[in-house]
Amino acid sequence: MGLRGMYNALAPEGVGISIIKEAFNQEITFFDTSDAYGPHTNEILMGKALKQLPREKIQLATKFGIARIDSDPKIATFCGSPEYVRACCEASLKRLDVEYIDLYCQHRIDTSVPIEDTMGDLKKLVEKGKIKELGIGIVPYSPLGQGFLAGKAVVESLASATVLRFLPRFTGENLEQNKVFYTRVENLAKKYGGTPAQLALTWVLNQGDDVVPIPGTTKIKNLDNNIGALRIKLTKDEFKEVSDAVPADEVAGLRTRNIRHTWKFGNTPPRDGQVST
Repeated sequence: MGLRGMYNALAPEGVGISIIKEAFNQEITFFDTSDAYGPHTNEILMGKALKQLPREKIQLATKFGIARIDSDPKIATFCGSPEYVRACCEASLKRLDVEYIDLYCQHRIDTSVPIEDTMGDLKKLVEKGKIKELGIGIVPYSPLGQGFLAGKAVVESLASATVLRFLPRFTGENLEQNKVFYTRVENLAKKYGGTPAQLALTWVLNQGDDVVPIPGTTKIKNLDNNIGALRIKLTKDEFKEVSDAVPADEVAGLRTRNIRHTWKFGNTPPRDGQVST
């Protein structure tokens, strides 16, 4: 996501490809993208990188569902109609320049379309071999708190080109109030022999064997730092200590400017007389 300028300045194409290749060289084989990242440009970049990697050893995930109106990220619609699903899948296959997608996820729920209709067409795409698996569940996105736990630079001074300057948790009194959480995590990271980013990723990994964090980066050194999270092991009590350091109900500000983007659950219209949840 970050490679195509979603959070920071756009990374040069060559740099982006080199980071993806280096991740693979360090045994990272799961890569996550979306048609909304860029939009579209992240999939194109991923496709170019794949040409230099063994496709059969890569687990490639992409998403659909966010239909942007213009370049403003807070003005967007969500769509899950069967026609839209099919069109998005075909477009992603073309941009990625692949024959199939390993994991295809619904990026946002369209509350105007019965979920059965959306999943019905996704099932057909699986049957046609265009999708290997459907993403139905929770994806631990922004595992570094949109960069908040990536390092002191974000907490102390935001870059002029970053969209973070417009997100509620990074503005005014909210940011000042949230800085205490960075300090707590930083102190705990030192205690466990890592960095704040590594501790955050370790915490996510401790949620279960079926949970895979998807941190993004534009620098090799940060990639190395993220992978270093695998060194840290937490006991049950240590995991609780880290969890207690950042109580969810004490974090100031919404994750995004648009309340709809913070949905955890989305009800869809009834189909055959029943409500889908």
